[in-house]
Amino acid sequence: MNVSKANTATRDGQAESSSDAGQHNGLEMGPEAALSDTAAAETGYSTGIDGPGDSGGHSRDVWVGFDLGGTKMYAVVFDENLKPLAKARKKTKGFEGMEQGLKRVHGVIQEALDEAGVVPSQIAGIGIGCPGPLNFDKGLMLEAPNLGWKNVPIRKSLETAFGCPTIIMNDVDAGVYGEWCFGAGRGSRCLVGIFPGTGVGGGCVYHGQILQGANHSCMEIGHIPLISDSLPDGCGNVGTLEAICSRLAIAAGAAQAAYRGQAPWLQKKVGTDLSKIRSGVLKEAVENGDEVVKNLILEAANYLGLGIVTMVHLLSPEMVVIGGGLAEAFPKLLVKNAEDYAKGRVMPAFAGSFKVALAKLGDESGVTGAAAWAKRVVESKHGINPLF
Repeated sequence: MNVSKANTATRDGQAESSSDAGQHNGLEMGPEAALSDTAAAETGYSTGIDGPGDSGGHSRDVWVGFDLGGTKMYAVVFDENLKPLAKARKKTKGFEGMEQGLKRVHGVIQEALDEAGVVPSQIAGIGIGCPGPLNFDKGLMLEAPNLGWKNVPIRKSLETAFGCPTIIMNDVDAGVYGEWCFGAGRGSRCLVGIFPGTGVGGGCVYHGQILQGANHSCMEIGHIPLISDSLPDGCGNVGTLEAICSRLAIAAGAAQAAYRGQAPWLQKKVGTDLSKIRSGVLKEAVENGDEVVKNLILEAANYLGLGIVTMVHLLSPEMVVIGGGLAEAFPKLLVKNAEDYAKGRVMPAFAGSFKVALAKLGDESGVTGAAAWAKRVVESKHGINPLF
């Protein structure tokens, strides 16, 4: 494959990559791996991944990873060794609705392809991390509470638009798989990830397999109830991990403090506009002496610690990775304090059995994990590096 250029200017760093990407064994074929013959026929996808088939004479040796978030959408084009070639991103603007959202997804992928000098017929597969629970059999996003979308035919939409297999997965599953392949949890026997952001997502890679339900994605850690009352989360439930310690929940508390004059730096910087109270602004507020904001982060760390306690008692992971912009902004105040709190609350036998670490790949974890999982699933379908 000849690639005209690789754009990395949209991000200050690159995802780690490896020539042995996708070489991890011990996986099982999940429901999302069932690429139907009908779907293949509809998209014109050739069963020979590296053969020309209907690909216009091009080899199908490019993979696309996509991260659909509550705030932004992000696409990366990778070569056959999962080295990034080009990137593109836009704001998600979920309020514009599902149809416009799908058009934006297509546009971001096409923009990344154009930047890489790649045409759709060169794509071997697309992996997309989506928020909320998914139906793998039907290729649907069942519900994305923080976008307001329901029953989104994401797989069919992408397979029709780009003529290649599309593997859907939960967005945090994608991030955790990326960290398992190339990041902070590389090679862990049991890796749990918790990603506080607009909501709070969770995922688990167990013996190399993404932990998933019989028909749906699972590990909805953010919707674990912890207290009896609070403001509602994205699904309308109260007292959940998401309702208490998501970045959005913290920002709401910070805005209230600014309104009351308790966070003067924040009030002067952005006022009470929730859309402007991002992780970086919260960090600056703490650094500039807004103690109320600092206390909000510490309170969130304690509740995040309780979420970790729940996961340790259920799964006994040796590693828990905390990812997302909020964790990156507060590696000690949030991540380290959450670890300390969790180790003080688990059963004594578990206290020394796990570590908590900041996710290593940053924004690249989701797109890298989605592409790596798609590569694994599609190649297995064609008898390459089979899943077990």
